[in-house]
Amino acid sequence: MASLKEGLRKIRELDGFVGTCVVDSNNGLMLGSEGGGEAINLELAAAGNTEVVRAKRATMLKLGLNDSIEDMLITLGTQYHLIRLMPQKDGLFIYLVLNKDRGNLAMARYTLAQISDKMEF
Repeated sequence: MASLKEGLRKIRELDGFVGTCVVDSNNGLMLGSEGGGEAINLELAAAGNTEVVRAKRATMLKLGLNDSIEDMLITLGTQYHLIRLMPQKDGLFIYLVLNKDRGNLAMARYTLAQISDKMEF
């Protein structure tokens, strides 16, 4: 098992890494972060992506979809934004920003899946 800090450091090793954080979608608070800096305000992103997660869950409920969200991908011109839900940890998700030119989307999704299953709080 990996601690929050260890998990975030492992994510930081991804090619094209810009920033990452773990967020509680019950209140929009960021539990931990790595990177971001001047490239992205992770606290603001945490709050905004909480709304994305809530909206998707509400839409699924209205559609009668009896399923769970694994991850969400938002593709920008220069970045990938990944949201990986942690269903075994009520309401938590990992948010990752990758440089689109240098990042490997498949490896990022795989890494987030592995870390989200092993992260302890």
